[in-house]
Amino acid sequence: MSSSSSYSSPPSNDTGLLVAGIILKLGVIVVFFTIVCCCIRKIKSSIVTDVQARLHKGAILTAEPGLNLVKVWQVDAATMERFLHDMAREKPIRFTAQELHSFTNNYSTRLGSGGFGVVYQGQFPNGMKIAVKVLNRNSDKRVEKQFMAEVGTIGRTYHINLVRLYGFCFDHLMSALVYEYMENGSLDKFLFSTETRQIEWEKLQEIAIGTAKGLAYLHEECQQRIIHYDIKPGNVLLGLNFSPKVADFGLAMLCNRDSTHVTFTGYRGTPGYSAPEFMLHNYPITHKCDVYSFGILLFEIVRRQRNVNTDPADSIDWFPKKAWEMYEKGGLKDLTIEIGIEEKDREKAERMFMVALWCVQDSPDSRPLMSSVVKMLEGGVEIMPPSNPFRYLYSLGAGHVVVGIGSNNSTTARTDSSWYKDSTPVMRKYDIQMASST
Repeated sequence: MSSSSSYSSPPSNDTGLLVAGIILKLGVIVVFFTIVCCCIRKIKSSIVTDVQARLHKGAILTAEPGLNLVKVWQVDAATMERFLHDMAREKPIRFTAQELHSFTNNYSTRLGSGGFGVVYQGQFPNGMKIAVKVLNRNSDKRVEKQFMAEVGTIGRTYHINLVRLYGFCFDHLMSALVYEYMENGSLDKFLFSTETRQIEWEKLQEIAIGTAKGLAYLHEECQQRIIHYDIKPGNVLLGLNFSPKVADFGLAMLCNRDSTHVTFTGYRGTPGYSAPEFMLHNYPITHKCDVYSFGILLFEIVRRQRNVNTDPADSIDWFPKKAWEMYEKGGLKDLTIEIGIEEKDREKAERMFMVALWCVQDSPDSRPLMSSVVKMLEGGVEIMPPSNPFRYLYSLGAGHVVVGIGSNNSTTARTDSSWYKDSTPVMRKYDIQMASST
């Protein structure tokens, strides 16, 4: 065998170069697609961030000349809906007068009016309905105070039973407040108007409990306690399914939780619903004034009539006093029959009367906390017998006023200050008081 035939030449490098080239190309492709994906994510993120910022500032709602709003809203519909749903959780937006003019279609639909202004229906560009309260601009400082009270209180809160403040407008042209739209309006028209269909009694009980929960949140769960000062049927608004929300915070005040009372001059609230301590000069006012007003409201909810008979042909008849007199005689059940409560609802109606009698005690210290009111209305606890809540009325008849207010000079505060039998920690301090008094 020849030497040439037995010799093998070394393998060629062409195969190695080919493999290396393929790997290099794949690497370039991977890097290219990675860069493209990163760019796309950054572009989308910047768009969403810009839209979010403009939503927070209110700019997204401004109809600038030549701007197609539909294209803006279609940038990221899911993200926008989430942010719109959470609008009330954020700080109120400051709108311009031109924006409100656009939202209300030149204030074409009027919902109602009051001493401080007129309320109009409107909607945001995405179709969300709103209510715009335009305040009267005059020399009356009360309007300015109402504006600051509303923005400074309800603008800080979020609760299912409190009306949502979306934003406000304040400039040289106008002062206005932008709220969520409540389809069924205020509770008073369903209680007192003969032209409006009556709400089923069970639904009225739900409205009472929801209103109590809203007040409990204001008094006991906010970072700073909020006192409403004007609880009445006209300030309880009803949504599409008659879900209640406390509204109109024009008289509301913030106070520190450590403060035992608030000092101010002048009368607050609505006559007939305001607590008796407002009639006394320089008496301390606490959040228990809202509890009294809620008790008066509760009587009207159960009865579906005003507490005071305004018919000039009849003598003046104040229903809460009548309810107490019937309770003293053991006749609350008879009272429920007299006012037309169906048999299936009479036990709940009696419970609501008992809660109302506790709420309207002349001594603020004897009135329950709103969280306790919720427990009593919902059932599951035994309501303790209330004492006479109207002793101050008899004192008025004697020519002088004796209203028990405060722990030192209360004429009607019970030694057993518990309102219901329960073993929860919040009530144990009253059990201690009961034990120490025996």
